Amino acid sequence: MYTMLKKEVNEGLAIVTIDRPEALNALNNALLQELKDMFTELRDDEEVRAIILTGAGKAFVAGADIAAMNAMTPIEGREMMILGHSLMDLIEDMEKPVIAAVNGFALGGGCELSMACDIRIASEKAKFGQPETGLGIIPGFGGTQRLPRLVGKSMAKYLLFTSDVIDAERAEQIGLVEKVVPVGALMEEAEKVARRIMANGPIAVGLVKKAVNKGYDLPLREATSLEIELETVAFSTEDKTEGMTAFQEKRDKHFQNK
Repeated sequence: MYTMLKKEVNEGLAIVTIDRPEALNALNNALLQELKDMFTELRDDEEVRAIILTGAGKAFVAGADIAAMNAMTPIEGREMMILGHSLMDLIEDMEKPVIAAVNGFALGGGCELSMACDIRIASEKAKFGQPETGLGIIPGFGGTQRLPRLVGKSMAKYLLFTSDVIDAERAEQIGLVEKVVPVGALMEEAEKVARRIMANGPIAVGLVKKAVNKGYDLPLREATSLEIELETVAFSTEDKTEGMTAFQEKRDKHFQNK
């Protein structure tokens, strides 16, 4: 079913590897559709609690497929952008946490894909950038919107206007990634973070993701009202009773996602 993706699931953790190394994992319509199908499948898989997304070879995703895009009409380009946005929105809206393990180049659509994930952990060899203006276009998978929300408006404009490519250390300094690790430690660190998240209540993690994502752009009082409603949902779950009882009894927690 999947020709450009590999999936491994181990004890509730899914690792998805983009495997188009001959093209530096560049995004074309076919790969975008495979990613959308994969994340839909993982969203609906009750056994999967968290997801790590990474790339094979030297790149996470080096960008969109320029050769394919150069031949597109405006309508075809628009259709590609709509497909790309539907993928990014799917990752962002699914309750399960998604960690981008950025192994190498994350440029253009690759940077946008990483920004749609909840957490970004980068190898020290990773590179980030939105070089679209140098090609006479603009980011088309959410880069003009998610980048300012992560690094601030002025820094985002600087990166978007100049098409500069930055290294992992600089990306961490400006808040584009959460942690930088040696190349050989990337997947170990990503899995360690995923397992720490998975030790917590899965419903609670999903509700936190929704509260942060949905509340971020709301006025403060509306956002705090949203928090109250989501906390009420949390109080109605068996996980709430289990988590608090385990704390009182000083024992391990056994969440059931109910």
